[in-house]
Amino acid sequence: MEDKKFAILIDADNVSAKYIHYILDEISNYGVATYKRIYGDWTKSTSGSWKEVLLEHSITPIQQYAYTTGKNATDSAMIIDAMDILYSKNVDGFCIASSDSDFTKLSSRLRESGMTVVGMGEKKTPKPFIASCNQFKYLEVLMEAEKNAIEEKKDAISSVAKPVAEVLQKPLENEKNMTELNVIRAAIIKMLNESADEDQGMNMGELGSRLIKRYPDFDVRNYGDNKFSRFLKKFDFLEIYKHGNTNSLWVAIKKETVPNVAPVKKVKSTPSRRKKT
Repeated sequence: MEDKKFAILIDADNVSAKYIHYILDEISNYGVATYKRIYGDWTKSTSGSWKEVLLEHSITPIQQYAYTTGKNATDSAMIIDAMDILYSKNVDGFCIASSDSDFTKLSSRLRESGMTVVGMGEKKTPKPFIASCNQFKYLEVLMEAEKNAIEEKKDAISSVAKPVAEVLQKPLENEKNMTELNVIRAAIIKMLNESADEDQGMNMGELGSRLIKRYPDFDVRNYGDNKFSRFLKKFDFLEIYKHGNTNSLWVAIKKETVPNVAPVKKVKSTPSRRKKT
């Protein structure tokens, strides 16, 4: 199959240069980046950290002067370019890297035109922008996941996964917009109960796909795991098994143990006779 083509548009006012590597790596899981543009006022001294990064990754900088103090001038330039790219019909999707809710309408409009929209931003990103994307990735999580993977390969630590209790008991202020684990848990139960064959359960791949469609920011790395199967094992009420002769994994709710109760014998009632009058 031919890879999908993506346009990567980055808001330099709301994304740090340290995340660029993770943005490009993550979008490579979805397709090929044909457009790579970043928007900001490059006359500012604060934009200096981007210089070497742009050359290294062949990203085109778009200059946008800040006409008014305190206003984000890059928004309009990004929106205009996004619509131009949309009408060119040269891409199948967009990656919008920003933590700004001003791109909520743009994301919704691109989806209306059949585009796949992958949003990327920090945990402070407002919920409306997250919900407007097909999928949303937290940049801190992407960075932490890669660092953990490197440490794991070097055997520097025994485990990199954070316990569920730690995630729930010690939420950070910037994580308040992230979908909570108990919400995911309730959704899994509801989906399995509503599956076509409740006893058989649901294919694991289909379950994961449905969760992403319902919660765009759902990513097992948000909860300290690197595999969906490992994430599901956190829920003791779930059973994971191979279906039939295939290697595909299925998920079902464990059956409750029914106590052995002696069956109640039904007493046959004798038909009453009517008195002849």
